[in-house]
Amino acid sequence: MTTKTAAERREEAKQAFDAYFSQCPSRKLLDRLSDKWVTLVLTALEAGPCRYSDLSRRIAGVSQKMLTQTLRLLERDGLVSRTLTPSVPVRVDYELTPLGRSLMPLVSAIKSWAEAHIEDVERAREHYDAVNS
Repeated sequence: MTTKTAAERREEAKQAFDAYFSQCPSRKLLDRLSDKWVTLVLTALEAGPCRYSDLSRRIAGVSQKMLTQTLRLLERDGLVSRTLTPSVPVRVDYELTPLGRSLMPLVSAIKSWAEAHIEDVERAREHYDAVNS
Protein backbone atom coordinates (compact mmCIF):
# COMPACT_ATOMS: atom_id res chain seq x y z
CA MET A 1 0.00 0.00 0.00
CA THR A 2 1.41 3.36 -1.00
CA THR A 3 1.14 6.37 1.21
CA LYS A 4 -0.21 9.59 -0.19
CA THR A 5 1.03 13.06 0.44
CA ALA A 6 -1.25 15.66 1.94
CA ALA A 7 -1.44 17.38 -1.45
CA GLU A 8 -2.54 14.13 -3.12
CA ARG A 9 -5.21 13.57 -0.47
CA ARG A 10 -6.49 17.14 -0.93
CA GLU A 11 -6.63 16.65 -4.71
CA GLU A 12 -8.57 13.40 -4.28
CA ALA A 13 -11.02 15.08 -1.94
CA LYS A 14 -11.44 17.96 -4.36
CA GLN A 15 -12.21 15.56 -7.20
CA ALA A 16 -14.60 13.57 -5.03
CA PHE A 17 -16.89 16.60 -4.98
CA ASP A 18 -16.45 17.79 -8.55
CA ALA A 19 -19.88 17.97 -10.16
CA TYR A 20 -18.35 17.34 -13.58
CA PHE A 21 -17.66 13.75 -12.49
CA SER A 22 -20.66 11.50 -13.04
CA GLN A 23 -20.57 9.92 -9.58
CA CYS A 24 -20.26 13.17 -7.64
CA PRO A 25 -22.99 13.43 -4.98
CA SER A 26 -23.22 17.18 -5.52
CA ARG A 27 -25.04 16.45 -8.80
CA LYS A 28 -28.08 15.33 -6.84
CA LEU A 29 -27.98 18.55 -4.86
CA LEU A 30 -27.67 20.62 -8.04
CA ASP A 31 -30.64 18.75 -9.47
CA ARG A 32 -32.65 19.51 -6.34
CA LEU A 33 -31.69 23.19 -6.27
CA SER A 34 -32.63 23.69 -9.93
CA ASP A 35 -36.24 22.66 -9.29
CA LYS A 36 -38.71 25.54 -9.66
CA TRP A 37 -40.68 24.56 -6.55
CA VAL A 38 -37.49 24.51 -4.46
CA THR A 39 -36.62 28.03 -5.62
CA LEU A 40 -40.12 29.31 -4.89
CA VAL A 41 -40.37 27.64 -1.47
CA LEU A 42 -36.96 28.91 -0.39
CA THR A 43 -37.67 32.49 -1.50
CA ALA A 44 -41.10 32.38 0.17
CA LEU A 45 -39.42 31.38 3.43
CA GLU A 46 -36.76 34.06 3.13
CA ALA A 47 -38.93 36.61 4.98
CA GLY A 48 -39.39 34.29 7.95
CA PRO A 49 -41.28 31.23 9.19
CA CYS A 50 -44.47 30.25 7.37
CA ARG A 51 -47.24 27.80 7.92
CA TYR A 52 -47.98 25.23 5.26
CA SER A 53 -51.24 26.96 4.28
CA ASP A 54 -49.42 30.31 3.90
CA LEU A 55 -46.89 28.72 1.56
CA SER A 56 -49.66 27.03 -0.39
CA ARG A 57 -51.45 30.35 -0.92
CA ARG A 58 -48.25 32.25 -1.71
CA ILE A 59 -46.97 29.83 -4.35
CA ALA A 60 -49.66 29.79 -7.02
CA GLY A 61 -50.05 26.53 -8.89
CA VAL A 62 -48.21 24.24 -6.48
CA SER A 63 -50.17 21.11 -5.66
CA GLN A 64 -50.44 19.81 -2.11
CA LYS A 65 -48.39 16.78 -3.14
CA MET A 66 -45.55 18.86 -4.66
CA LEU A 67 -45.42 21.31 -1.77
CA THR A 68 -45.30 18.49 0.78
CA GLN A 69 -42.66 16.62 -1.21
CA THR A 70 -40.55 19.75 -1.69
CA LEU A 71 -40.69 20.68 1.99
CA ARG A 72 -39.72 17.15 3.03
CA LEU A 73 -36.77 17.09 0.64
CA LEU A 74 -35.58 20.52 1.80
CA GLU A 75 -35.89 19.41 5.42
CA ARG A 76 -33.92 16.24 4.63
CA ASP A 77 -31.17 18.32 3.00
CA GLY A 78 -30.97 20.55 6.06
CA LEU A 79 -32.17 23.70 4.27
CA VAL A 80 -35.56 23.98 5.99
CA SER A 81 -36.67 23.12 9.50
CA ARG A 82 -40.15 22.06 10.56
CA THR A 83 -41.53 23.07 13.94
CA LEU A 84 -44.61 21.38 15.35
CA THR A 85 -46.60 23.31 17.96
CA PRO A 86 -49.08 21.15 19.85
CA SER A 87 -52.41 22.89 19.74
CA VAL A 88 -55.86 22.26 18.29
CA PRO A 89 -55.41 22.10 15.39
CA VAL A 90 -51.69 21.29 15.38
CA ARG A 91 -49.58 24.16 14.08
CA VAL A 92 -46.66 23.42 11.76
CA ASP A 93 -44.19 26.14 10.79
CA TYR A 94 -41.39 25.93 8.25
CA GLU A 95 -38.33 28.15 8.22
CA LEU A 96 -34.90 28.33 6.69
CA THR A 97 -32.03 26.82 8.62
CA PRO A 98 -28.67 28.61 8.77
CA LEU A 99 -27.57 26.39 5.86
CA GLY A 100 -30.69 27.40 3.92
CA ARG A 101 -30.08 31.08 4.68
CA SER A 102 -26.54 30.77 3.34
CA LEU A 103 -28.02 29.71 -0.01
CA MET A 104 -30.49 32.59 -0.27
CA PRO A 105 -28.30 35.23 -1.94
CA LEU A 106 -27.85 32.85 -4.87
CA VAL A 107 -31.44 31.62 -5.06
CA SER A 108 -32.86 35.13 -4.72
CA ALA A 109 -30.52 36.41 -7.42
CA ILE A 110 -31.62 33.66 -9.83
CA LYS A 111 -35.31 34.37 -9.16
CA SER A 112 -34.76 38.12 -9.62
CA TRP A 113 -32.77 37.56 -12.80
CA ALA A 114 -35.54 35.33 -14.22
CA GLU A 115 -38.18 37.95 -13.44
CA ALA A 116 -36.10 40.78 -14.91
CA HIS A 117 -35.09 38.96 -18.11
CA ILE A 118 -38.10 36.83 -19.00
CA GLU A 119 -39.11 39.18 -21.82
CA ASP A 120 -35.62 38.92 -23.35
CA VAL A 121 -35.73 35.13 -23.08
CA GLU A 122 -39.19 34.97 -24.64
CA ARG A 123 -38.01 37.14 -27.57
CA ALA A 124 -34.98 34.89 -28.03
CA ARG A 125 -37.25 31.82 -28.01
CA GLU A 126 -39.57 33.36 -30.59
CA HIS A 127 -36.61 34.25 -32.80
CA TYR A 128 -35.12 30.75 -32.46
CA ASP A 129 -38.46 29.11 -33.24
CA ALA A 130 -39.00 31.33 -36.29
CA VAL A 131 -35.53 30.60 -37.67
CA ASN A 132 -35.58 26.87 -36.88
CA SER A 133 -39.07 25.87 -37.96
